[in-house]
Amino acid sequence: MAGLLISRRNLLLGAGALAAVGLPLRMAWPEEAPRGGRLVVAADSEPRTLNPAIVASNGVFFIASKVIEPLAEAMMDGEGGLAPRLATSWEGSEDGLSITFRLREGVTWHDGEPFSSADVAFSAMEVWKPLQNLGRVVFANLDTVETPDAHTAIFRFSAPTPIQLIRNALPVVTSVLPKHLYEGTDIAANPANKAPVGTGPFKFAEHRPGEYYRLTRNDAYWGEGLPKLDEIIFRVLPDRAAAASALEAGEIQLAAFSQVPLVDLERIASVPGLKVVTEGYEALTYQLVVEINHRNEILANRKVRQALSHAIDRDFVVDTVFLGYAQAATGPVPQNAPQFYNPDVKPYSFDIERADRLLDEAGYLRGEDGKRFSLRLLPAPFFSETRQFGDYLRQALGKVGIDVTLVNNDTPAHLKAVYTDHDFDISVGSPVFRGDPAISTTILVQSGIPDGVPFSNQGGYANAELDTIIDQAAETIDTEARTALYNDFQRIVVEDLPLINVAEWGFTTVASDTVLNVGNNPRWPVSNWADTALAS
Repeated sequence: MAGLLISRRNLLLGAGALAAVGLPLRMAWPEEAPRGGRLVVAADSEPRTLNPAIVASNGVFFIASKVIEPLAEAMMDGEGGLAPRLATSWEGSEDGLSITFRLREGVTWHDGEPFSSADVAFSAMEVWKPLQNLGRVVFANLDTVETPDAHTAIFRFSAPTPIQLIRNALPVVTSVLPKHLYEGTDIAANPANKAPVGTGPFKFAEHRPGEYYRLTRNDAYWGEGLPKLDEIIFRVLPDRAAAASALEAGEIQLAAFSQVPLVDLERIASVPGLKVVTEGYEALTYQLVVEINHRNEILANRKVRQALSHAIDRDFVVDTVFLGYAQAATGPVPQNAPQFYNPDVKPYSFDIERADRLLDEAGYLRGEDGKRFSLRLLPAPFFSETRQFGDYLRQALGKVGIDVTLVNNDTPAHLKAVYTDHDFDISVGSPVFRGDPAISTTILVQSGIPDGVPFSNQGGYANAELDTIIDQAAETIDTEARTALYNDFQRIVVEDLPLINVAEWGFTTVASDTVLNVGNNPRWPVSNWADTALAS
């Protein structure tokens, strides 16, 4: 166990950490990969929708990204760190008011209809901008999309929009939908949201609730010689301990997003025929946060929020909840994002006495029973770590006189309670930093987000100064000036605590040795797996 600790502290620093302690990390390049076979994968949940153009979340992408494609995907190296998908090139104007996309020719939808710029324009104007949880921020100033021909889409903005932002956002917010299936319908209720039709390497075949999702090869895929696999089965295994057992028994061949519990990782890494891979999550830094409902008069008091932050022992959380596979957070931008991270923000120390003093100053004194007030805590059910942290947080706040009631829901009920009904006081969340604060981070604190948008500010927090900075950064073309604005953004968030950042972590994949091309792009679990293959 002592040897593995070396890698735990370095997990967020890049690939190869586990290899340093003797855990196998073997990959094959696409040209070495044979064709054919069925890949069986563990899935720990069943998303309410499989439409990433509406809900850009990893739970949706995990399955849907094999079916529905974005304009570009992340890659390990190369220009801008992007690989073309439905767009083959993109160029922004100097004034930041337009971006021209050249689109791939010869692409068809899974139902045989041709893909064209009309699909991109429809997706952008009717779905990404008005409906998507992240796209509504990235494309806030998108005015029109011109389509001078079937393979050109010109995005025109009403205010300058940084090409840096759009490039960073392409893999996450630009999943393209078929206009001919969505136009004139209630987009949010369209049946294709559960049985998606895309242009990707795999077609959606069936979903048996509680059992599996099945995807089959798209023989008309535009990528030459791709996909490699005949079929992907996502077997529903909500019990994470069951994933390790299924891998050892050969019932499944891959489990991503640390579905094998961290406590089992060292043991399973020694099982013949299995490998542990840390690569493939470089663009998917998860953040453990305490979401706060500012409609609660008690929590609207900043001294109370500061007390909550001082009551949390972040080092204990890293060592005990994450077994060292994480690092303590200092603010809303993770430390492994040097382009934007502000090292000058002052983190909150673990200080019970300071927490008690702040609560006294806020006017919430202990009663005869030692309690100050009560809160309802909803831990996100997405990961064992978020649930475990919920248990810890209840105990930690109890030490400063806050009586916490845990409310454990399944995923649909949790999303509805927190992001639609606002039926919570505090919640444990796990947002993802996706390379640029405007893509997935500012939405967590920006005011005016409509009800029902998942993974957004549904706590009712509003700060005019912060909103102004967010708006300015979204229109600042100069990279240095934009970075300076985000430094101010981090400072204000840490001082005012619209939410509390606790830890940031990456994941592991456990796979059979027979699975090739695992973790070969920075968003691998949520990319298209066109070159993923099985050894013959």
